[in-house]
Amino acid sequence: MKTQGETEAAICEGVRRFQLEFMGRGPKDIHTHVINDLVVIRLQGVLTAAEQQLVVSLPTDKGRDLLKQVRIQLIETARPVLESMVQEVTGIKVVSLHHDISTTTGEEIVVFTLAESPVVRQKKQG
Repeated sequence: MKTQGETEAAICEGVRRFQLEFMGRGPKDIHTHVINDLVVIRLQGVLTAAEQQLVVSLPTDKGRDLLKQVRIQLIETARPVLESMVQEVTGIKVVSLHHDISTTTGEEIVVFTLAESPVVRQKKQG
């Protein structure tokens, strides 16, 4: 059984691998937080140079909306891969996935709802 920190680190690594394989590059920073039956993943610095250019070169809403649509489609296409990874790490079935990205900050949030809270072992005190 993993500690909460080990679980969160394993999910970070899985998402980092996913980003590299599916998006072509990893985020600058990634943090995962397991909070009861939620897995919250915050990725920073995820926009590629081409995506940043798309957002600034098109009218404000059009560039943002187009980028969000592409990212949503990519996440939905890869959903089984992501859900499988989270389920493998936590040992709990994934109920739902929620996702959003900021075209202003380049920050992306992915939230998984699990069927129940994962059981983790307590970290040994020093």
